[in-house]
Parts: sequence; structure tokens; C-alpha cells
Amino acid sequence: MLSGERKEGGSPRFGKLHLPVGLWINSPRKQLAKLGRRWPSAASVKSSSSDTGSRSSEPLPPPPPPPHVELRRVGAVKAAGGASGSRAKRISQLFRGSGAGGAGGPGTPGGAQRWASEKKLPELAAGVAPEPPLPTRAAVPPGVLKIFASGLASGANYKSVLATERSTARELVAEALERYGLTGGRGAGDSGCVDAYALCDALGRPAVGVGGGEWRAEHLRVLADAERPLLVQDLWRARPGWARRFELRGREEARRLEQEAFGAADADGTNAPSWRTQKNRSRAASGGAALASPGPGSGSGTPTGSGGKERSENLSLRRSVSELSLQGRRRRQQERRQQALSMAPGAADAQMVPTDPGDFDQLTQCLIQAPSNRPYFLLLQGYQDAQDFVVYVMTREQHVFGRGGPSSSRGGSPAPYVDTFLNAPDILPRHCTVRAGPEPPAMVRPSRGAPVTHNGCLLLREAELHPGDLLGLGEHFLFMYKDPRSGGSGPARPSWLPARPGAAPPGPGWAFSCRLCGRGLQERGEALAAYLDGREPVLRFRPREEEALLGEIVRAAASGAGDLPPLGPATLLALCVQHSARELELGHLPRLLGRLARLIKEAVWEKIKEIGDRQPENHPEGVPEAPLTPEAVSVELRPLILWMANTTELLSFVQEKVLEMEKEADQEGLSSDPQLCNDLELCDEALALLDEVIMCTFQQSVYYLTKTLYSTLPALLDSNPFTAGAELPGPGAELEAMPPGLRPTLGVFQAALELTNQCELHPDLVSQTFGYLFFFSNASLLNSLMERGQGRPFYQWSRAVQIRTNLDLVLDWLQGAGLGDIATEFFRKLSIAVNLLCVPRTSLLKASWSSLRTDYPTLTPAQLHHLLSHYQLGPGRGPPPAWDPPPAERDAVDTGDIFESFSSHPPLILPLGSSRLRLTGPVTDDALHRELRRLRRLLWDLEQQELPANHRHGPPVASTP
Repeated sequence: MLSGERKEGGSPRFGKLHLPVGLWINSPRKQLAKLGRRWPSAASVKSSSSDTGSRSSEPLPPPPPPPHVELRRVGAVKAAGGASGSRAKRISQLFRGSGAGGAGGPGTPGGAQRWASEKKLPELAAGVAPEPPLPTRAAVPPGVLKIFASGLASGANYKSVLATERSTARELVAEALERYGLTGGRGAGDSGCVDAYALCDALGRPAVGVGGGEWRAEHLRVLADAERPLLVQDLWRARPGWARRFELRGREEARRLEQEAFGAADADGTNAPSWRTQKNRSRAASGGAALASPGPGSGSGTPTGSGGKERSENLSLRRSVSELSLQGRRRRQQERRQQALSMAPGAADAQMVPTDPGDFDQLTQCLIQAPSNRPYFLLLQGYQDAQDFVVYVMTREQHVFGRGGPSSSRGGSPAPYVDTFLNAPDILPRHCTVRAGPEPPAMVRPSRGAPVTHNGCLLLREAELHPGDLLGLGEHFLFMYKDPRSGGSGPARPSWLPARPGAAPPGPGWAFSCRLCGRGLQERGEALAAYLDGREPVLRFRPREEEALLGEIVRAAASGAGDLPPLGPATLLALCVQHSARELELGHLPRLLGRLARLIKEAVWEKIKEIGDRQPENHPEGVPEAPLTPEAVSVELRPLILWMANTTELLSFVQEKVLEMEKEADQEGLSSDPQLCNDLELCDEALALLDEVIMCTFQQSVYYLTKTLYSTLPALLDSNPFTAGAELPGPGAELEAMPPGLRPTLGVFQAALELTNQCELHPDLVSQTFGYLFFFSNASLLNSLMERGQGRPFYQWSRAVQIRTNLDLVLDWLQGAGLGDIATEFFRKLSIAVNLLCVPRTSLLKASWSSLRTDYPTLTPAQLHHLLSHYQLGPGRGPPPAWDPPPAERDAVDTGDIFESFSSHPPLILPLGSSRLRLTGPVTDDALHRELRRLRRLLWDLEQQELPANHRHGPPVASTP
């Protein structure tokens, strides 16, 4: 009966006991606890190897085992006719100690003797009230127990104490403390000293090798004060390969080690849940809380020979057995066992035979029901069958697969968060991320450098994940994605299955068809032709063809070949960027952006050099410089304005992609990844090159426009709008209706406006371009006005009225063109200076310096004094004394500059916000569609050139319906 085979059972204090089969089956509360759980835990299934009872410290001399120690059935116990002759009494003595085990009991040895158990051996043997001997029972002499406590005294590995079957753990602790000399001379029965220590039952593997090695304890249990160590090691023996011994440890330390052992076992998924389950079951089977361990002071109140508690425990056990129908429980258990076996493979052909309860638990655990309200992954192939699970449930909207890893010690960044840990060697710390929101489809995104396949195809960028799709991680793991929330298991047939698995071969072309999708050569050719001629905004290419493709797009845009729309080059380049961001590897996009920015900069620089050669700064002596006409400047600046417009939109589009890349890295916890930082640096360099292109084209454009304006602006100060028979045009008049002196200047403004509209320049850049033109016109006209009044009589009322009229006509025309607000802001200083000159002479003579400074605050003291000092009041009349500046402003008048500086122009601010490029929906522009088709066929030709000559063929043509 006391063999090493496993029997489910246990006590409140031990992991398991080898109890008789009949007694264990009759335990009703254990059965109720087992029926109360739908599925057994994984640890309970694996707990067959956690039978840890052993006896390592054999008594010296070893006491011979009782000749007849078999445990009888319940019926035999009842027939024994009393608690003294029942085996249940011995079991209750094991669980609940008698009074001899209490602190300060009559059997406690004295502390003044060297070894009390040696001198009190006759008393111990005589003081034990012998049980009524069974017919086969022989007297059992005291034994010697080794109690190990190497940490309590130096130079001592263990101490030997005498013990009988009635010796309690508390008594042995007192004797061991005396042997180790830790009682302080107060005697072994000192309650305070004994309470500080506990006797522990340690289970481990014996040391092997020469010299014995070192003891390796793997399980530790603290014995209660009333437990009897000799009975424990008799009834709970160690399995082969294991050994047990008793250790003396501090009570707090022992409790802490015991809790840590359970916690570590829980974390490793080992047998700790099984231990706890068995302990709970044992309490239920043995009477629950009534059989709890007594406290330190509660074990000595009952004499050793008293059997009151033992009889009550035995009666409680018998009463709980009689309360349930044993036959009904056995029948239901057998039915469940047969149901589980019928679901096993091959059960229909196998003969149903009684199985071990452990097999039944394992079969029950295999009946796994998938969740009904959360997406999950079904494992089809794993790496280690003993550690991999079958179902991986998504508990969050974002689920991360990976190997995990320690936190970065150099940067102090935390360890990456991982939902599902996979231990294969080719799995990265963060391998793949799946996002499944409330609405389908889910999105799967591989991490940088992570080998991920989607339905058998290599996955480089984010893609949609539908129920039934196959997701491969590394070389070992293969999952199927399932989402029960969608109302079904996905499409009728997954996309990775053959389309016609049972259909007959369609013809000879079937031998060359795709085995995965089942499409023949004709179907594949039609799909390719539909792509080459389609209007979908997609441009697919391989990395090896990238340089040729980008060069062709930039070359065509720089030469002006074809009739592309104004933003056509930016649209084609954005399609390349979008393909790289969606289909190619993560590190490809920064390299593409850098190559793209360099090609655009080189093309723009070549165009600037061509314009500079046609419009040199320094002309040969004697050759007058021909002024640029509005028509000529429009032709020269059209390529630059086009590149400025396309680069601006492309810059906004690229910025959006870079921000998405940074956001995804933050979500995945990779913001401090060195490779990501390197990619972001490459992206910043590319963005800086695009900024430089926009700045350079803007500067060259406004330079040639202001160069043209410089020769037309003086007419605003010299021309007379009040010509004989002419009428002044109203707001919104055409350019031909304007006075002849204003037409050249307005012609430049009109040419610049038409050019920016034709090139579809961003509105922010249009306003800044005209802002710079108006700033230049205001400064140039004001400086000319200041210069005109120094040497000749120019500041007079009649001339000022003409200038005011010309300026009003210009502002009205600009208002009709939609530029009135910008013009009013930048022409403010010139308007105020002209308004001062338009004041009637009589009113101006009444004004003082302080009132004029208040009425015309935009003019500096030097400019105001210059206008007043050169104002023509009449022959022989000078400025009145009221116009003289006060002494406080005399220095500002004498040292101030009357001319406007051209270096105080407003800075160029690049537009912010989303790009105006539209990459969704079909391509509606026919010219852009033709260019897209040409580029696709160019890529097809490049791909065909890599094939052998006998494998090349022209692009397929889609068949007409």
C-alpha cells in the first residue's frame, strides 16, 4: 500500500499522502471540489511528477519498520471496534498532534543537561501510553533523526536527536536547539527560543559525484508544531532519485522560503498550483477549518493518551462519507471518463478500458473551447511542443508577438512590451504587431528586420489581416487568425487555398499556372495587362529599378516633355514614395528620399545655370542691358515655379510619411532604436535638401521679377494720369484700360499672378511671392521719392496728387486681382508719405512737429524732417519754426537714414498642413495617365532585360470583353 505510485490526496500540511484507495475515493468534498471546475489547470495535469514525499535522513540506528503497517479499508476500521485500534486514529494523529506535542508539555527535556533525550530515553519509552497492539504489531524503539542546521552554528552540519513516533516537531526543535547550544542556558523548553525556529521538511536531489557535492533542496515545507516527523517520513516516502531531510530554520525565514517556492513555481508553470489544489482538497476531505494546525500554545492541553479529538475527527470523517452515494459518484465519474476517451483520435476503433485518473485529467484538458468575443490565433506549427500553447487570445486591441528582452542598460529605456512570448531563436524582441479594432479588418505590421509571412508571401509593410489568414513568424511559428466577432470564421474559402481544387486542368497552360491561387497564364496575363493600362494610382517597382525610375521622372519634368499637369511630377514621385512606404522594407524609404532629393536639386541647379547664362549680371562695356519684358520673364521663370510648386507638395507628403513612421515607432516602443534614429537622420537630410530647393527657386523667381519691376516702377512717380480726354478706370478694370504709365508695372504683376496660377503654386507661397514684390516696390518707390526731393523742387501739392492717383489705381487693380490686402499692408509707408505731401499748404503750415509725428507714425524722424525741410512753400519761403524737431529728437534726425533697407524683407515660411496631392481614386487626367502607362511599361522592359532572350516577351494586352 505504501508504494511509490501516485494517489490523489493530501492533508492541510503536506503536499500529498499515499492513502488507501478506498479511503480516498470516499472523500466527498474532494469530489465536489473536482466537479466544481470545468477544466483542470495545466499545472494539475502535469502534477504527476510532484509526488515529493521522501525519507532522506534514515534513523541511526534505523528503526525497523512495523511488520504490519498496512492501512485497512473503512470497513476494516469500523470492525476494529475503537479509536485505539483504527487506522483513522493514526491518520488523525498525523494531522492533529496530541497534547504531548505542545509547548512546555510534560515531556519537554530540561536545558541544563547535555542531551536530554539520552538521559530521558527510558522516560520517553515508559511515558508513552501504548496503543492496544494489533495482532501483528511489534514494539517500535526510538530512532535517531538528523536535523540539519548548518547556518545556525559554525562547523556543524547536522545534529542527531532521539525521537519516537509520538515525538512532535516542537519537541524536536527544542532538543535540536539544545544540541546546537542556542537556548542561552534557559533550557530547551524555553518557549520564546523555540517559537523563533521551525522544523522544515526539505525535499531535494541527493548530491552525486566524488565527495558527495552539495545538497540541492528543491521543495520546502514547514512542519506544524504538532506534526510527528517519524510518521511523516514513514507514510510519505521519497520517489526514486529524490531524498528528504529535516532542517532547522528560523520561522520567518522558513515561511518566506516556502512562499517564494510557491511563487516561483507559479511563474514557471510547474507544480505549485497542484500543491495548492491538493492542500485545499485535503482540507475539504478532512473536515475543512476544523483540522487547521493548532497554534504554538494549543498543542499541549490534551494528554498524549487522550483520544477525544481523534474520535471526533474519525466520526466526522465517517459521517462525511456516509452523506453521499458512492455508487452514483462512481457512475458519473466513469461516464465522464468514457466521454473524454470517445473524443480522442482512434477512440472508435479502440476498446474502452479503465484508465488512470491522471489520463482522464489530461484528456479533459485537451477539450479546449475557443473564445467567442475576442480575436485569437490558432497555432498550426510551433517550436517546442512542450511549451507552446494551442490558442493565443488577443486581450488588447494591439497584440505584440516577440521574444522579449531585458531593458537597455545604456539608455535606460524599459524592456519592450510583449503580449505573446515566442522562444524560437529567430524571433526578435518585438517581432510583429497586430491591431484589431472593433471593426474589421485587422492590421498586421512586422518590426524592422523581422521575417514575417502573410498567406505564404513575405510581409515587409503593414497589411490587412482577415479571419482565416495564415501568419508565419520566423522559420518555426505558423498561426491562423480567427475573429469570432465577425459573425463567422471568415470567407467561405481562404485566399491561400486553390481557387479550384477539384476542377479539371483547363488546358496545357495549367502546367504553368500558379499552384497557390490556381490562376493560369491567361488569367495572369490579363491581370498584368489591367495593371499596365489601368488608372489606379499605383506604381510598383523593385529596388533595383528605383534609380532608373526616379531619373526618368525627374528628367521628363525638367525637359518639359509631354503635357503633364502642373503637379504631375510630384504625383508620380509621391507614388514612388507611397510604394516604398507600403511594400518595401522599413529601411528603404530613407534611402529613396535621399536619392530623390538629390535628383531634384541637381535638376533645379541646372535650370538656374541656364537662366543665368541667358540673363548675365555683368554686360560687356558699351552694350546696353535690355530690360526684361513680362512675357520674357514668364517664360524664363516657368520651370523654376513648376519645381517650386512640385517640391512644396512633395515635401508636405514626405513629412506626413516621416511623421507616420515616428508615430508607429513610438507605439511599438522603438523610439530609441539605433536603426530608427539613423533612418530619421537620413529623412531629415532629405527634407533639408527639399527645403533648400524651395528656398533657391523662390529667391531666383523674386530676383528676376524685381529686376523687371525695377525698370517700370519710376513711371508711378513721373507719369500724369490726368491726360487730356482720358477717364480714370474704375476698380476691376482690364490692364489695357489703365493709364500708359502704369501698364508696365501692372503687366509684371499680372504675369507673375498668371504664372503662379498656371503652375498651381501653393497659396501660401503665392501670397509670400507677391508680398516680397510689394515690399520691393514700396521700398524702391519711397527711396526714389526721398531722392527726388533733394536737388530739385519736387515736394509740392500738384505732383503729390498725381502720385496719389497712380498709387490708388494700382491698389484698386490689385484689389480686383485678389491681392488687395497684401498690397495695402506693404504699400502703407509709401501711402503715408504721399498723403503728407497731399495736405493743402494752408493746413500744413498750421501743423507742428509733434502733431505731424502723431499723424504719420510710420515715418521715421529723419524721413519726416526730410519731407518738411524740402517742401515747396513758395519763392523765398522756408519751413516755419513749428516744423523744427525738439532737441530730444535732433540726434535721430541728424543720424537717421531716410532710405528704406531692402534687407528687412519678410522671411520665407514654408506652408504647413496636408499635401494637396490626391493619390486615391482613379487617375482622371489623361496626360498623367499616359505618363503613368509609359513608366509602367518602362519598368516592364527593365524587368524583361534581366531574363534570358528566349524567356522575354512583350507586355500583355488585355482582352476586350
